[in-house]
Amino acid sequence: MKISDFKKELTKIEKLDFYLPDGKAIPAHFHITEIGVVTKSFIDCGGTVREEKVASLQLWEANDFHHRLSTEKLLGIITLAESKLGMEDLEIEVEYQAGTIGKFGMESKGGRFQLTNKKTACLALEDCGIPTVVKNLVQAKGSCTPGGGCC
Repeated sequence: MKISDFKKELTKIEKLDFYLPDGKAIPAHFHITEIGVVTKSFIDCGGTVREEKVASLQLWEANDFHHRLSTEKLLGIITLAESKLGMEDLEIEVEYQAGTIGKFGMESKGGRFQLTNKKTACLALEDCGIPTVVKNLVQAKGSCTPGGGCC
């Protein structure tokens, strides 16, 4: 989800609800401790120089059970970050403490924000010798037969 999409969703809802990928709700007394731009410059295993840039949103919960962040206040914080940091319309990466700091994607689902799992991948498969697996999916009517390519 990009910053612009997040802001649009915030104007449609009255309360903030975030859920982990397993469906567990993040407690309603969470704080958003920082909004920022994270730039990662790196070289992949094939020698290609790359750069990634995301809008980082850090969720944190404490023993402040009476605190509730309003959508209006969050929109104000985002607007301030955009003006002070020159924040572009970037993809959002959410940081949340769960054993260690986890990094998640985010999508909107029915008025709530669902954190999504992020995955690692080799960015230079063709350069580092890892074979590409091609799945041969065959529509079979009836049953699968040996050598038929469907199992």
